[in-house]
Amino acid sequence: MGDERAERIAEFVRPLRVEPGRRVRLGKDFDPRYKAGIRKKKEGVELLRSGVELLADYQQRLAAQDTHGVLVCLQALDAGGKDGTIRHVMSGVNPQGVRVASFKVPSDEELDHDFLWRYHRELPGRGEIGIFNRSHYEEVLVVRVHPENLERQKLPDAARGPGVWKRRYREINDWERYLTDNGFAVVKLFLNLSKEEQRSRFLKRIDVPERNWKFSAADVRERARWDDYQKAFSKMLSATSTPWAPWYVIPADRKWFARVCVSAVLAHTLIGIDPRYPEVGDETRRELAEVKRELERQAPVGEPADPYAAKEEGKRGGRA
Repeated sequence: MGDERAERIAEFVRPLRVEPGRRVRLGKDFDPRYKAGIRKKKEGVELLRSGVELLADYQQRLAAQDTHGVLVCLQALDAGGKDGTIRHVMSGVNPQGVRVASFKVPSDEELDHDFLWRYHRELPGRGEIGIFNRSHYEEVLVVRVHPENLERQKLPDAARGPGVWKRRYREINDWERYLTDNGFAVVKLFLNLSKEEQRSRFLKRIDVPERNWKFSAADVRERARWDDYQKAFSKMLSATSTPWAPWYVIPADRKWFARVCVSAVLAHTLIGIDPRYPEVGDETRRELAEVKRELERQAPVGEPADPYAAKEEGKRGGRA
């Protein structure tokens, strides 16, 4: 990766990053329609294609090195575009190296454990990219907006006091620090959708028969708590954007631009990790050379001893 290209990507994602210690006022600080001066969707599609190719290359290196892992946390309000973002941005990577986990209402078994237990079970392994479609941040978002959910978590009385949210922020930050200290990058993405764009997408889900299955009356009930969610997101971003796991606020009113931003943040993260293909030792190189000579001796009469090398030479000749 050239330094110039890496710097361009870093510059592109910088306005999206929530600086640690910053007090966020979501409605004032981040514009859901921001598009970084990109004038046409066509330009964005080309950028996304380049980003997908870059991610595919870096994912192969990540898997081959088998030292680091990446956890992507996707948060958004209903109709924010999480599913489409995953589908488009990860379209070029090897499915064997990506794990997606979605989190619904916790089960009885999950409620019998600490609030991070069910998320810890779904973490990616080394060499993998794991995606949380909704994440442990639901515990300071939905649970905060609907405090009756806190009652279902069977907490001791002392753990339900007024300091519960501050304590959870600290516990989440400590958990993410533990993950990064062990080689797992934590990439946190909030798809920032405007209230009007959400209304438009809801109407489309109702008007287009093929999208009816995406709509639920519960979505409208949650929309009525819009202001409560904006406050909860603002507090979450302020308290949990850390030097080791910063938040990125993705402008989500234009789906194509949101996908460009997500691919850029992931590329920026992987460039920072800089995974490399393992280098083999001298003994292994000697074994490879010996095996290669044996395979070349087995070539049929009239065929090149090394068809792969001949093919590569042909490509170079065509480019000359």
